[in-house]
Amino acid sequence: MKLGKVEFCHFLHILALFVCLSGMNQAELTRSRSKPYFQSGRTRTKRSWVWNQFFVLEEYMGTDPLYVGKLHSDVDKGDGSIKYILSGEGASSIFIIDENTGDIHATKRLDREEQAYYTLRAQALDRLTNKPVEPESEFVIKIQDINDNEPKFLDGPYTAGVPEMSPVGTSVVQVTATDADDPTYGNSARVVYSILQGQPYFSVEPKTGVIKTALPNMDREAKDQYLLVIQAKDMVGQNGGLSGTTSVTVTLTDVNDNPPRFPRRSYQYNVPESLPVASVVARIKAADADVGPNAEMEYKIVDGDGLGVFKISVDKDTQEGIITIQKELDFEAKTSYTLRIEAANMHVDPRFLSLGPFSDMTTVKIIVEDVDEPPVFTSRLYSMVVSEAAKVGTIIGTVAAHDPDASNSPVRYSIDRNTDLERYFNIDANSGVITTAKSLDRETNAIHNITVLAMESQNPAQIGRGYVAITILDINDNAPEFAMEYETTVCENAQPGQVIQKISAIDKDDPPNGHQFYFSLTAEAANNHNFTLQDNKDNTATVFTKRNGFRRQEQSVFYLPIFIVDSGSPSLSSTNTLTIRVCDCDADGIAQTCNAEAYILPAGLSTGALIAILACVLTLLVLVLLIVTMRRRKKEPLIFDEERDIRENIVRYDDEGGGEEDTEAFDMAALRNLNIMRDTKTRRDVTPEIQFLSRPTFKSIPDNVIFREFIWERLKEADVDPCAPPYDSLQTYAFEGNGSVAESLSSLDSISSNSDQNYDYLSDWGPRFKRLADMYGTGPECLYS
Repeated sequence: MKLGKVEFCHFLHILALFVCLSGMNQAELTRSRSKPYFQSGRTRTKRSWVWNQFFVLEEYMGTDPLYVGKLHSDVDKGDGSIKYILSGEGASSIFIIDENTGDIHATKRLDREEQAYYTLRAQALDRLTNKPVEPESEFVIKIQDINDNEPKFLDGPYTAGVPEMSPVGTSVVQVTATDADDPTYGNSARVVYSILQGQPYFSVEPKTGVIKTALPNMDREAKDQYLLVIQAKDMVGQNGGLSGTTSVTVTLTDVNDNPPRFPRRSYQYNVPESLPVASVVARIKAADADVGPNAEMEYKIVDGDGLGVFKISVDKDTQEGIITIQKELDFEAKTSYTLRIEAANMHVDPRFLSLGPFSDMTTVKIIVEDVDEPPVFTSRLYSMVVSEAAKVGTIIGTVAAHDPDASNSPVRYSIDRNTDLERYFNIDANSGVITTAKSLDRETNAIHNITVLAMESQNPAQIGRGYVAITILDINDNAPEFAMEYETTVCENAQPGQVIQKISAIDKDDPPNGHQFYFSLTAEAANNHNFTLQDNKDNTATVFTKRNGFRRQEQSVFYLPIFIVDSGSPSLSSTNTLTIRVCDCDADGIAQTCNAEAYILPAGLSTGALIAILACVLTLLVLVLLIVTMRRRKKEPLIFDEERDIRENIVRYDDEGGGEEDTEAFDMAALRNLNIMRDTKTRRDVTPEIQFLSRPTFKSIPDNVIFREFIWERLKEADVDPCAPPYDSLQTYAFEGNGSVAESLSSLDSISSNSDQNYDYLSDWGPRFKRLADMYGTGPECLYS
């Protein structure tokens, strides 16, 4: 291989550096043999260890251990009596020492960025006694840096923004690269910056890494984002240096450098005249290339004949101008409107005023379209009055409506019956005259609110509505009456002239000047000897007693008729009866007992006592019923009745059938076969916990052990059953056994039996056994002989 001139120079530099470091590492430790000497009364001893710091290059890639340096003591004669040991950081693991020569080697590749230096301790020992011949000393091995780390952008990639149209040299962002090499040694950590991508729009300061704009008038609307690639290179950018890159995304932020412009110079919209107020007529928008606040606009009507009819507002989301109606449109009055509308930016940047006015104008023409409108009443609300004494057919008032269209179609009137359910009023379909249809009563309904409908004759679907409020005027047609139901009492010991009641009256009528009532006793009550009445002239009256000595036994209730007259024209009157009860009162005049029946009660027995007695009787009846109910429950049988036993497997038929000749409904073979036995039998008096559903099996058993085994099985079942109650129970044995001396007692086998048994005695047992006597008797009347 041939080395270039530059590569050869670098090789010579590295070789010279290695030789210098090796010479520095050949420090020897010498032991002074000079005897101590005295100076100025002080004793001074020379140091036994003398050396410089050791240096070793990082990233050594050789196969042999790297020589670091040599330790030597002047006590060492070279005869092998001295050995050297090494301790401290990395001893034995990274650094080893030849105990005979004191040579130190590094056995592993070292990285200064991981650890820059190692502190170790050296000592010379007598090989035989293993005792130190020199004091222990400490020394440092420094790792010499080489350029083995490229610069890195720890914060990359970067994003930044700069306003559009910025001048050249505007700072955008600063990037920083870090080099892990030693900044105090050589140029390994000295970094310079350059731009690889992004020119000619941006530049970077080589030493600081500050990115700046390099071109003027960069327009966001043309291009809003740029991608830059920045390089950082160590060794001051020289050849052979290491480099790293990062990306920077620069976004141009918006400024208000574009004025709004309407796409068209004029607009035209058609709207029906029936469009309601506040409805949207049109939406217009001026184009603005800017965004955000720089594109915010305001619209206004600057001229035209529709200034009071229309208004324009801005939609904050879309920046559109919204034209709405302020007043109702009328085709017959005006058929079109012209508006001059201006759109202007709300936030203007003075730096860009030279680009032109930041506003624009357009013309909007609105054409009003004719529609068939419903009739219109001359008034939105009509107010009318009528007396409640008006006769049926009385004219109350007139409403009027007309067709606003050019055709001026005739109008017909009607009343919306949903507002006049009782049909108190009528209206003339042609003239709009409203009349009464029923008698009116102000006290029932003082004001009637009705809706009148006006329909076009040519188009009945066009309906206009008018509202009429009819007030009913009052007349004096209701007589006065008591204001309430009075409960008046008088004490038995009342004195003459004592006030017992103050009364007042009410009247459903509503006279203009208010009510005025007059009270008096009727003619037949005027001369009574018990009570009198005084009119207080304030629409009230007072009732007084005229005597004393009222007794309930003589008369317990008095009825006092009172005559009341109102002040109407003509006046009306009524007679109201005041009921006065005679009561027994205490010393303060408070009524205690007002019923005369209280005197017929037994002495010493009050109403409260009677109630207490009745309550006691009812309580006793309830207790008796509870006791009877509990006793009935206790008497219920603990063993299931045969008819309710759900485990019963005998089918019962409540008909007699045809006697023993009727054998079709039953299988007699099972009853005639005595040489069988069921495996399992369940107790009939206890409900089993588990009901086995398997079919019963049968097996033949010798005759002499049938009864014994069967009874013992039943006995064991009863003894070990935990659910069996502790009371006597009936065990049902549906098996008779075999080989009995008396043979079978069943009558089912008697037909084919040759038994010599005589059953003639059954005839002597009476009519109940006549059927059996006929079946089994030997007489000539036997049915089956």
